[in-house]
Amino acid sequence: MATIRKLRGRWQAQVRRRGVPPRAKSFDSKTEAERWARDLEAEADRSGWVADTRAAERTTLKELLTRYRDEVTPGKRGAVSERARINSIVRCPIGHRTLAKLTSSDVATYRDDRLKSVAPATIVRELNTISHAIEIATREWGLWLPRNPVKLVRRPPIPRGRTRRLKEGEEDALLSACDRGRTPLLRPLIVLAIETGMRRGELLDLRWEHVDLKLGVAHLPLTKNGDSRDVPLSRRAIETLHQLRASRPEVERVFPMTGNAVRLAFEHLRVRAGMSDFHFHDLRHEAISRLFEKGLNIVEVSAISGHRELKMLQRYTHLRAVDLVARLG
Repeated sequence: MATIRKLRGRWQAQVRRRGVPPRAKSFDSKTEAERWARDLEAEADRSGWVADTRAAERTTLKELLTRYRDEVTPGKRGAVSERARINSIVRCPIGHRTLAKLTSSDVATYRDDRLKSVAPATIVRELNTISHAIEIATREWGLWLPRNPVKLVRRPPIPRGRTRRLKEGEEDALLSACDRGRTPLLRPLIVLAIETGMRRGELLDLRWEHVDLKLGVAHLPLTKNGDSRDVPLSRRAIETLHQLRASRPEVERVFPMTGNAVRLAFEHLRVRAGMSDFHFHDLRHEAISRLFEKGLNIVEVSAISGHRELKMLQRYTHLRAVDLVARLG
């Protein structure tokens, strides 16, 4: 049983278990002392030991996420984006909460406030990052919490994936707008995105040493899901790569550009082409849909696109009914 007593104007709770040092803590009210003792005893009954909550009581969420960013994030494929995500979270008021006082209500308030300025998918990624940091802290860093408060919070529903495809004349409009711009690599980048279905990051990471124009295959050593894959190249893709190689024989990367440079160039391109609702990633959607329209089955398409799950592949695939009429007979 816990001992609750008044000591120097405050209420002290003390929990003892055989074989481990006693734990004691002082509170302003008797109710708080009793609640702390009950939680500690309940954990002791489950695990057979008295949890040491002192580290969680003096560590803020900001301090935890900063350590996670410095020690865990660098080993991830999405290290750059996760680092930026954590830097954003720690600037919010929730970052000042100690882990011992962090509640699901705090997390829910953070979620609702962030929903006013960012998309639901962003919130889900942020909550998952906080949750994983707490899991690492409790499993490996010696911080004890009775539960992970983030796991108790409902995630906001994510809207259905985009189904935007190129309409008649829009591909020509995009390429024509490329010719009027100041980024000569943007046109071949768009052509290859349509012909291969590769992600923007995969295209920007592609190196000439991994491109075999005789076999018509581009090798991706490391993709978003952590696997490597070989992407077959169409005649149009091979012709585009031949032209690029001839014009830039000295470079190692097929597209020596940064992701931010492509983003800014594509923003200006959309304005020139009059396609303000079109995103670069829609080119991947278009490419995968065209593969199905050419008669490839789902296994063949997944091998090209790199999708592991049929559900995700369906999200990118949007076949036009008018193109399927002839196949129905």
